[in-house]
Amino acid sequence: MGTDLTTSAYEARGAFINHLYAERRLSPNTLAAYERDLDAFFAHIRDHVGEDVDLGVLSRLSAQDFRSYLAARRRGSSPLSSRSLARALSSIRSFYRYLERRWDLKNDQLSLIEGPKLPRSTPRPLSVKAADEVLQASARVKTREEPWIAARDAALLTLLYGAGLRIAEALSLTGADYPFGDTLRITGKGNKTRLVPMLPVATQAINMYVRLCPWPMEPTLILFRGVRGGAMGARAAQKLMQNIRAELGLPDTATPHALRHSFATHLLAGGGDLRAVQELLGHESLSSTQIYADVDAQSLLRIYDKAHPKGGK
Repeated sequence: MGTDLTTSAYEARGAFINHLYAERRLSPNTLAAYERDLDAFFAHIRDHVGEDVDLGVLSRLSAQDFRSYLAARRRGSSPLSSRSLARALSSIRSFYRYLERRWDLKNDQLSLIEGPKLPRSTPRPLSVKAADEVLQASARVKTREEPWIAARDAALLTLLYGAGLRIAEALSLTGADYPFGDTLRITGKGNKTRLVPMLPVATQAINMYVRLCPWPMEPTLILFRGVRGGAMGARAAQKLMQNIRAELGLPDTATPHALRHSFATHLLAGGGDLRAVQELLGHESLSSTQIYADVDAQSLLRIYDKAHPKGGK
């Protein structure tokens, strides 16, 4: 049966988003970004070609049509940065790859489009002293009414720095992951799994939080809770670091993700093996080699304990 080119672009977009959710397990924030990028693209194309956008329209778009969209997003009333524009183009490319697999729809014109050049961003880790001060600041109980929140904040930031987790990875942990053993199995980007050794200081911080948390740690429920018992959001973690930055006089680059950068930098500075550190981070660049499948978890633990500044504490 041939492709139904009258299928609405929005219907195809819905199928694409469902695919990303079911097959790739992308986060709600990432799915929402894909949806926004595609809706903005469809709205521009509708105005540009003067008709509703369906698969037929998408199959006939020229390189100039795609360039007109990118130009409009760069110069519009709310112009996109080069990084946001690159993300928008990536969303469109991913959507077209899905259309080819699902509906056998091809448009070779998209391959002629070059994305904006991006400046290489350099990670900005904290110093060992600053990282220690951040963890100490997060552990301070400012009110006697809710000491569990201070324990939660300390546990979260210690996990980011002590295990190198992405904030989304830490906030997606559930009661099923607790209690932690010597290693923690993390499912990261692209649904790839890696083993992360747990330092005693991180395990102790998590145990303290769990003891004080007023909400039950059930296997199906999120480990890190908000003040009303729901899932703690990334915005709360960002706000926490914002308050700590103000208290300690740290730069704006001292974000939750900077703790992950610090984890890697401090391990390498302490003599950690580069490949082992990259495996611990779960970097996409090493996914093809599947190093984590070949590295013994106990060897990683020994490297980790020896190199990490908080090892043995």
